[in-house]
Amino acid sequence: MKTPDTRRPRPGSEILKTALRRNIGAMTWGTVLMGLYQAGETAFPIALGLIVEHTMQDRGPGALALSIGALAVIITTVSLSWRFGMRILQKANTTEAHRWRVRVADCGLEPVARDAGLKSGEVLTIATEDADQTADIIEVVPLLISSLVAVLVAAVALGLADIRLGLLVIVGTALILSVLSVMSRRIGSSTREQQARVARAGAKVADLITGLRPLHGFGGNHAAFGSYRKVSTEAKHQAITVAGVNGAYTGTATALNAALAAGVTLTAGWLAFDGRISVGELVMAVGLAQFIMEPLKLFSDMPKYVMMARASAERMALVLAAPPMAEHGPERPAAGGGLEIDCVRYGALRALKFQVPAGAFVAIAAYQPRAAADLAAILAVKVPPHAYEGAVRVSGEELAALSIEAVREHMLVNPYDGEIFAGTLRTNIDPSGTSGTVAEAVEASMLTDVVALHRDGLDHGVRDRGANLSGGQRQRLSLARALAADSDILVLHDPTTAVDAVTEQLIARNIAKLRRGRTTLVITSSPALLDAADRVLVLDEGVITAEDTHRNLLAGDEEYCLAVAR
Repeated sequence: MKTPDTRRPRPGSEILKTALRRNIGAMTWGTVLMGLYQAGETAFPIALGLIVEHTMQDRGPGALALSIGALAVIITTVSLSWRFGMRILQKANTTEAHRWRVRVADCGLEPVARDAGLKSGEVLTIATEDADQTADIIEVVPLLISSLVAVLVAAVALGLADIRLGLLVIVGTALILSVLSVMSRRIGSSTREQQARVARAGAKVADLITGLRPLHGFGGNHAAFGSYRKVSTEAKHQAITVAGVNGAYTGTATALNAALAAGVTLTAGWLAFDGRISVGELVMAVGLAQFIMEPLKLFSDMPKYVMMARASAERMALVLAAPPMAEHGPERPAAGGGLEIDCVRYGALRALKFQVPAGAFVAIAAYQPRAAADLAAILAVKVPPHAYEGAVRVSGEELAALSIEAVREHMLVNPYDGEIFAGTLRTNIDPSGTSGTVAEAVEASMLTDVVALHRDGLDHGVRDRGANLSGGQRQRLSLARALAADSDILVLHDPTTAVDAVTEQLIARNIAKLRRGRTTLVITSSPALLDAADRVLVLDEGVITAEDTHRNLLAGDEEYCLAVAR
């Protein structure tokens, strides 16, 4: 039975609307303050023209003092409105970017359908660069409105002097925006392609870092580097294309803005020469022509930033709208329950059926590694319930009826290649800092010698992917983390393959002792772990073919003896 995907698609336009909607308060205040800033900037040349006009009529010190006071008020308004307006907008921008980063990271950690076509490196790029560029819309809209206010105020002021000057500003601005809106579409498409190629390059780097050790082992590092170089070169060429498009856009905008300013200045000069405007109005017109360059530049840049924000939002939608592998139910399993596999068919598994009673320590000796991997993947919920036949029950509840969060809180599946993170030994064992069994987990996993080797003990630094630890140390650190989680049901997949025989035997006894009374399943071929288990299930050709204690199986099953004896 296939569970329908009920996650609502979130296109790029919807993401932008959501960002704008939940920041409406900050954007309103930012728009008001930035509008005051632009109005103050516009008022400066207007006031200067009025001062010239007034001073030529009344040359007394009172008029001069009044003029200086008016300019001081304008300058103060400009300074404070810019300072507090940008503070509000940048805080909202940063907060919104953080929200989307967290949202993308949350979706990226969920298993999604394989046809989503997303890799971890791409998700990383989307969660950083694209989240930041999407949140820029919070600043873009207020700046766009405030720039429009400045242009309109300038057009009205010039229109009061002479209607032709006002019309020239309005018509010129509309013409400039028409030209630039066409060019901004090219920027949007080029930016989307650049972001996709940069994300692919990031994904390639992540893959190379993950496989660096085996690549060095068989000498494939040079070929892998050549593969990355090809992807990176494609990203570089696209970045150059985007830079060229941006350069053409900026150059065109600057040229058109300058042409409009020159046109206003020359027209004002001709009107003053013809006696149709006064000297003060000429000073105002020339000042506005110079000032209008800034809001026009800001205004003309906005379509570009809107297209970039939209392109990034559409990239984020690839993650946010990616369907999950399965829709799980709302139920939670009861504490202290067991685990049941009922006629499961998937991959190498053929009607697999067994039960791990509550509180039991059971080991599975899998003769085929593929079958062990398929079983671990199902228990780790990496395979959706609708992808296999049969049922998996946790504490009597079917896996499909349980929420994914509840399953992971109740049952921990520790893979044989558990990831090690940069930080310390302690943060790798107890990432949340809430475990009360760290000391017991360290002792049970025989990690005590690693802790004792370093003066900082558990606070000893661990490099990315455990680069400063041996294979056995990394495996024991991963095991300690699984034991410290103290989950109701613990599933371990080959937890001691890189550990020597003596240490392995001590670890097996410690696991049995620490996990006494709690449900534990170990998928392994280790004689020490098989011997420590209450009972052993033999998994051969996808089904359970034998069940007994390790020692009884050794004595009575020659095939089992050959498979597990070392």
